[in-house]
Amino acid sequence: MKINNIITLIITISLTSFIGIAQETQSTKKKNYQYEKTDEEWKSLLPKMSYLVLRKAATEYPFTGKYNNHKDKGIYLCAGCDSPLYKSDNKYESNCGWPSFDRSIKSSIEYDTDYKLGYPRTELKCSKCGGHLGHVFNDGPKDTTGKRHCINSAALKFISNEKKK
Repeated sequence: MKINNIITLIITISLTSFIGIAQETQSTKKKNYQYEKTDEEWKSLLPKMSYLVLRKAATEYPFTGKYNNHKDKGIYLCAGCDSPLYKSDNKYESNCGWPSFDRSIKSSIEYDTDYKLGYPRTELKCSKCGGHLGHVFNDGPKDTTGKRHCINSAALKFISNEKKK
């Protein structure tokens, strides 16, 4: 075996080992949230798709969510615990198929890493109940944050500014 092949093999094995450790670390992490319920309680409280997204990290099909083309002014809340997450002023049209925001309301979102597709992605969770919301990407509007919070409609509720008056 050539020295280059041996070095490549050692690097590959090392990187694979680190990735496995990182996945294990992420999956064993447990945080206490302000709103905690058993899986059965969440299942009985939430609509089926909201339960699957928030509690099982499912993803709704693109262009199917009720807030994808939603243009009303107001606040988007977590569908699990009603915690305010996003202002409509920070929603923009990304054409990705899911509601997109360039930023969240301060301290409302928790960042985690998921490896479900075999590579790391930054997962967004509600900081109050731990519900899975979606993921953040670095292809958002360059004139604001450059971030795209790609969020499942099933993880959200909406309160119109009209209702708050």
